[in-house]
Amino acid sequence: MTERDEAEPKEEILYEGRGALLPSVGAWFLAILTLGLILPWYWARRLGRFYRITTQRVVVETGVLSKRMGRIDLYRITDYTVERPFSQRLVGTGNLILEAMDKTTPELRLVGLDTDVTALYEKLRLATEAAKRHRGVRVVDYELNEP
Repeated sequence: MTERDEAEPKEEILYEGRGALLPSVGAWFLAILTLGLILPWYWARRLGRFYRITTQRVVVETGVLSKRMGRIDLYRITDYTVERPFSQRLVGTGNLILEAMDKTTPELRLVGLDTDVTALYEKLRLATEAAKRHRGVRVVDYELNEP
């Protein structure tokens, strides 16, 4: 092991998977109403998005045939929003929106996560703070006062 390997914290997976097949009550209702004929469309949509959240980065892979991978290092994340609309709370899913200091991806939406998004947010927030401390990154909020 080199000195750099010892200084770099071990990367652990916080969440890995796809969004829920039927992420809301509305989706369930539509599946029942169409007698399941809409399920292949929901399945293909779910297949086209894969999330991996670790203690160092968030990776989103999109596409079914052609793939695109986007990633944001945790130290670049500046704000989080947890969305749990009523129709998603009933089926146990939620959304996590990340704002970042990243030119290519200033906002990243993780939609229909089939986990406790509030607990995931807490883990992600702690990992983000640790990544910022490790890299010596400080985010300064300032307000411009115009006369």
